Formats: sequence, C-alpha cells, structure tokens
Amino acid sequence: MKKLITPIAITAADSNSRTITGRIVTFEETGTASIGKVQFAKGSIEAVPVLLNLEHDRTRRIGKTLSIEANEQGIDATFKIANTTAGTDALVEASEGLRDGFSVEVYFDEYETLKDGTVRITKGEMTGVALTSEPAIRSARVNEVAATTGDEPEISDSTVEPEETPTTEGDEVDNTVTNADTVETVEAAQSVTANAKPTVGGWTSKPRLEFTAAKYLENTIRASLGEESARQYVLAADDTSDNAGLVPTRQLTEVINGLANSTRSSIDAISRGVLPDAGMSFEIPKITVMPTVAETAEAGTPSETDQNSAFVTVTVKKYAGQQTFSVELLDRTSPLFFNELLSNMSAAYAKATDTAVHTALATGATLDSTSLTTYPTATELLGFVSRGAASVYANTNGFARNIIANTSQWANLMTLNDSGRPIYNAQQPSNAGGVVRPDSIRGNVAGLDLFVTANVATANNTDKDNSIMIVNPSAYTWYESPTYRLRADVIASGQIAVSVYGYGAIATKIGAGAFGINKT
Repeated sequence: MKKLITPIAITAADSNSRTITGRIVTFEETGTASIGKVQFAKGSIEAVPVLLNLEHDRTRRIGKTLSIEANEQGIDATFKIANTTAGTDALVEASEGLRDGFSVEVYFDEYETLKDGTVRITKGEMTGVALTSEPAIRSARVNEVAATTGDEPEISDSTVEPEETPTTEGDEVDNTVTNADTVETVEAAQSVTANAKPTVGGWTSKPRLEFTAAKYLENTIRASLGEESARQYVLAADDTSDNAGLVPTRQLTEVINGLANSTRSSIDAISRGVLPDAGMSFEIPKITVMPTVAETAEAGTPSETDQNSAFVTVTVKKYAGQQTFSVELLDRTSPLFFNELLSNMSAAYAKATDTAVHTALATGATLDSTSLTTYPTATELLGFVSRGAASVYANTNGFARNIIANTSQWANLMTLNDSGRPIYNAQQPSNAGGVVRPDSIRGNVAGLDLFVTANVATANNTDKDNSIMIVNPSAYTWYESPTYRLRADVIASGQIAVSVYGYGAIATKIGAGAFGINKT
C-alpha cells in the first residue's frame, strides 16, 4: 500500500464561525503531481474524518473535520479551524484567495495506468487533508470561510483516525511539485506531493538505483512528461530515510540582522528644519551686534549701538548608497530580498546622517574644564551637568535641555544614584526613581532629557571622547530633504542598480551650544 498526496482546490471559506468548506476530492478529473498525471475514480476513496494540516506539515495542525460527505462528483468537507495564530492566518489566506487549495493524502493499493500515462486510483484510503497554495486538481477549492466564534459542534480527536503507517513491504514516497511563485512569498510553503506504490506492474523491494540530486531532478521532469521508468525512479527516490542528500533544507522568511537600525538619537536631540528646495548651500541671517539700552540722564543722549547682522552659511551634503545586482536575482528570488535590501539601505542612511550630526556637535562642543574619569561617578556626573548647563547658558543665552550618551555611558548612568535616588529615570516622576529597563534609551538624567546613541563619531582629540555631551537643541538645526529611492535598469549588462539618497545640512547657529566631557 502506498501513500498519495495530491492537491485539490478549496471552493469556499466562512469567516463567521472559523470554518473552511470546499471540495477536497473531485472524481474523474485529472490533476498533475510529481509522478505525472493522477486521477481518482468515482468511489475510489471513502469520506472519513481527518485532520487539516498546513501545507502537508503534520506538525502544523490547524483544524479537524466538522462534516464530510461523498457524492457523485467528489467529496465535500467542512473543517473547524483552531483558534490559533496559524488558524486565523489560514482563514484570512483562504478567504482572500492566497491559500485556497485542498490537497488530500491517500494510501492506495489499486490503480490503473491510462493510455496517456495518467495514474487512475481505483481504491485508496484518505488519511489527511492539507490547506495549500496551489492545487493540482483545479476544481477543488474553498467555497466558504467563516471566522467568528460560534457554537458549532466539533468532532473530538477520538473520532479522527490516526495516520496509518504502511506495513506492506516497499517504499513510501513523497514526490514534490513546487509552485515557484508561492514558495517565494509564503512562509514554510511545503510542496505538493504524490506517492504511489502499485500492487501490479511495480516492485515489492527497493531497486538498486543511483540516488543523486541531479538524477532526481532529471527523472522528476521526465515523470511529469509521462515516462513510466522515471515515475518509478521518483517513487523510489522519495523514500529518503537513507538518502539524506535528497532531503531539502528549508529556509525561513525571517531574516537575522544585528547590524543596523533606524534610530537617530543625535538628530532627535537637536532642532529640525526643512531643507530649501534648491542649491547646495544656503544662508541664515544671524545677529552679531545687539542694540544697547542704558540708563540715561534727563535730556541726555540715549545709548546708541547699531545692530549688526551677518549670514551663517550652511553647506548641503548628499548621503547616498547603491546596490547593483542581476535582473535574475530580482526576478527569481524571494521578494523578501528586495524588501530587506531597501530596509537596510534606509538604516544605513539613518546611521550616516546621525553620525554626521554627532560629529558636528562634538567638534563644536566646549571642553569641560574639569577632568573626569571615563565613566564618572554620581558626584562627578552631577558636577559635569551643572558646569555644562552654566556653560551652555552663558554662551547661547539658551538652556541646556538634552544630554546625548553612547551605550557605555548609558550603562554607567543606570548604576548611578544620589543618596539612594537614581540619577537616571526612564520616566520623569517627582522625587522618585522611574522604571528603568534595558530598552530605556529615552529618559531623564539630572533634569536633562537623555538620548542614547550607537552612532558615536571617532574622538577628534586625545582628551575628548565624545561619549557624553550636554546640548542646547536650539543652537543646532538639522535640515533635511525627503529620502529618495532610484532604480536604474542597465539593459546592456542585464543588471539593476538601486540607490537610496537624500540631502541634509547641519547648521551650527550658536557656537558653544554643546558641552563635552574632558576625560583623564
């Protein structure tokens, strides 16, 4: 007895009671599996309760039979879908036509081969049904999906027959037919399979065949064209218990990336502006001499000082990155590749612009007159904040409101307290420690808003390490254009160039608007 897994399409999905209904088997209709054409004779399999799997993965059960009935045309069934994330996703995918096929799993021991090479099953036993993306038999599809909870009765696990393990000597096979479009976009898209061990015209022991990936691919193609010897090869090769080289290694759709994010803490710590629409530089008027007012004697001459102004010239910089790859890579790989590429290029753009701003702040920062250890104590930090606040106010006539720290200084800040009261609070309560967590990169340090950055520029001298700075946000402004994406197809070489770019400018409006640490 051999196992056959052949896909049929769903005809309906009911989203009101978490059920999926459709035809799971259509009699006398030909479908295509990896061994070639397959057809079920009328009455060849019985309608029995089974479990519903996702893409033939028996470890991913999503439902079980609520009702099942055979008729002249085929077998129709309704499945109760489990109230799980996978079950909910399956309901959505079925109702929107994204995964709307049924595929039955059948053990059979009687069949005949038609003149065109079609394997016609005359007697078999259904052991499971899968919800699939692409059915081989086109007429079996979901016709109703229901997704609200209801009081419909469920068939208990005891009424579902367990999967039968073949006991007849021979080979159990799972041939794979892959829908390329689906495999690229649907997580864990298991292939449609078809297994068959005939009781006549076949074999009862393993033939001595050469099992290699190349041979398997060749014979799979030949089998789909109706070649009987190739079909037999695929049947034998798919018993992969001792052919590990033919067992596919699945690749998940999730991508591990610990190299980038889009956080721009240094830019967030200063003021923002819109970049002018033209030019690679622009000017901002700045008062350089203030008019004066002084005590004046009766009938005396008032104090008179001419107000003067000048222009601060701000240079616009371009930030750009490019990736060039083949058109085949774009056409034949998962859409995840292109999405991840654009995401990473945007993250790289964020890092480049934030690093440029941090460098400008550090370059223009006033150096602390008191030498500190690399990671100051609570007393040293409070002294640094007080001196920095005074320096910024004296030089800019504006207040220091923010403090920028790198990750090492952030770690030190979490440990500091003043007479038992934490210096760093993730919130801003009165006279109480806030909730500090490992992801609390925003908070309050001695009255200043904290911005934690991983984009720390290299030190610009031997004394100042730029790891912690106090900033008056009004003294600096980051002007930025929208971020652009450009795609160019190079026809001659068959390549595609994708670039992400934008324009930005950091304006130091008032000098000494930042105060940096002077480490020992």
